[in-house]
Amino acid sequence: MNSNILTAKAALQIGKPADEVFEAIVNPEKMKHYFISESSGRMEAGKSVVWRFPEFEFEIPVNIETIEKDSFISFYWEGANNMDLLVEISLEKQENNSTVVHITEKSMENNDEGIAWLVRNTEGWANFLACLKAYLEYGINLRKGSFDFMKSK
Repeated sequence: MNSNILTAKAALQIGKPADEVFEAIVNPEKMKHYFISESSGRMEAGKSVVWRFPEFEFEIPVNIETIEKDSFISFYWEGANNMDLLVEISLEKQENNSTVVHITEKSMENNDEGIAWLVRNTEGWANFLACLKAYLEYGINLRKGSFDFMKSK
């Protein structure tokens, strides 16, 4: 393990089968209920989409690398200022028909900027997973209103 490189990680078990979790991540009509406000398209290997968020006035281009149905998604996005970072999402099927979702975002140097990124993006992915779980298991949009305090006044 290289201590000069930082990687953001988050994981959470969701009480739904992998195919439902996968579809909620790649399908923008489902993502609207817990993460984004809109997307220019469905996540597909080799495709680029643009995500817009309900709380913020910016767009994020997302370049999808790999899609393995019901098990793996990887993409590059601007995870730090002017840096495209790799996000990998793995879905691990469980015997009880639930799914453990593992997210890894790579990587930044171990310096002040990297540490700030690590905290921000680890929190962000943990929030993504909590919102995904609330949506899939209970039909709740946890994100709605959660970031109003960050909007320009």
